[in-house]
Amino acid sequence: MTAPHLPAANEASLREAVLAAVREFQKVKFAPRPFVPGQTPIPPSGKVFDAEEMVSLVDSGLDFWLTTGRFAEKFETDFARRLGLPHALLVNSGSSANLLAVTALTAPELGHRRLKPGDEVISTAVSFPTTINPIIQCGAVPVLVDAAAPTYDALPEHIAAAVTPKTRAIVLAHTLGNPFDLKAVREIADRHDLWLVEDCCDALGSRHAGELVSSAGDLATFSFYPAHHITMGEGGAVATRNGRLKKLLESFRDWGRDCWCAPGKDDTCGKRFRWQLGGLPEGYDHKYTYSHLGYNLKATDMQAAVGVAQLPKLDGFIAARRRNFDALKAGLKPFEEHLILPEPTPNSEPSWFGFPISVRPGAPFTRDGLTAFLESRKIGTRLLFAGNITRQPYFKDVAHRVVGDLSGSDAVMRDAFWIGVYPGLTPEMTGYMAAAFAEFFRGL
Repeated sequence: MTAPHLPAANEASLREAVLAAVREFQKVKFAPRPFVPGQTPIPPSGKVFDAEEMVSLVDSGLDFWLTTGRFAEKFETDFARRLGLPHALLVNSGSSANLLAVTALTAPELGHRRLKPGDEVISTAVSFPTTINPIIQCGAVPVLVDAAAPTYDALPEHIAAAVTPKTRAIVLAHTLGNPFDLKAVREIADRHDLWLVEDCCDALGSRHAGELVSSAGDLATFSFYPAHHITMGEGGAVATRNGRLKKLLESFRDWGRDCWCAPGKDDTCGKRFRWQLGGLPEGYDHKYTYSHLGYNLKATDMQAAVGVAQLPKLDGFIAARRRNFDALKAGLKPFEEHLILPEPTPNSEPSWFGFPISVRPGAPFTRDGLTAFLESRKIGTRLLFAGNITRQPYFKDVAHRVVGDLSGSDAVMRDAFWIGVYPGLTPEMTGYMAAAFAEFFRGL
């Protein structure tokens, strides 16, 4: 007996069958699990996704286009539109985004505004290392000002006081999603002809005076690590409204090349073998002509595919973060005698990354005692990144300048931590978190 003849399936139907199976797999693999107080871990951050991200990821994998491609192009277009900016470039991490943004400012094309070794760049001592590290890696001198609870952002007057004739740029993060004063810092930058780089890695969707973070900077950076507002697993972006900077960013991101052809494309300029640049012979292949000391910081299309599915959910994620923040603020208000609770910077609407807390001076317990208790109750905690970064081991031999006594930064290092507000937390979880604080204070 012969098997019945089956028509050959075409590529489109096979793809749809695979993607339908992925949807079913996601339902089984990642089915919701009940929250058990005291047993179910409550992490400070995490990814939130459903079948759409997995389908998009597998759809990209079926193309087997392993570098940037159609998903990367779509994400860059959609993300730039979301920010209200003309240009967004995808990279492989938020740290790479910071490196790319600062390195682009070293380009000779920028003339007298070019960032050179020995120039000064203002930032804050309360920082994540890879906000500061690109300044050092480019041979510039980080000039660090103080930040303190309850906003954890640098004050504009401290930034203004740090400016000298050597200053070329300000590189500043919106700490835990709390925006610094965009207008005031932009005015300082304009007054002194300084570049402004906004590190928005923790602040996607935050607003100050109604304006989105990223709107004030010459360059703005973002991270799509799983802890962040949307995720690609690894990934980041640099956004700008400046077409000249966009071209420089592309070059430094893509090996430093002079050519601007997209992957898989040749001779976009129409004269690939008719250029003469540097000391190269006339007609040297433009695809192998390098104008800058660059890197390969590109992301893959599979990473971008996850981001494409995440981006439409951003408004819901931001709303959930704000709800969770408000629930914790209300739940912890009875303990303000001993805790400094976070405050938004004036006239701002943060898209909170976390809920920062500082133990007040003179409290009958330490930060470490409180975090150990919370961890014992399965509530994840994190310190506020590097604390005072000048105290970190690697910073011992780094040339830098400090403005002020950094007493607020030292207090952050000693007394501050943060807990989660990410969209995966439920009202039951935030209620349990507040109850754990109450239990701790009853035991004093």
